[in-house]
Amino acid sequence: MSSITSKIVLGLSCVLTAATVTYVHVKQQVDRDKMHEGVIKDVERQQKRKIENLYLIEKQNEFAKQLKRDLEKS
Repeated sequence: MSSITSKIVLGLSCVLTAATVTYVHVKQQVDRDKMHEGVIKDVERQQKRKIENLYLIEKQNEFAKQLKRDLEKS
């Protein structure tokens, strides 16, 4: 009877160990994927800000030109 109990305990230990290793591996992969998505989102945000800033600079230049023309007319 002791031999059967030992085999059951050994089997359960092996199963739990395999399950733990699998869980940790999957969790690390999910975490890596989330971090990579964060980097991609940051790059997209930076590109969007750059486009917005270029637009604002263009508008400021247009206003400056218009102001200069208005001042020259006066």
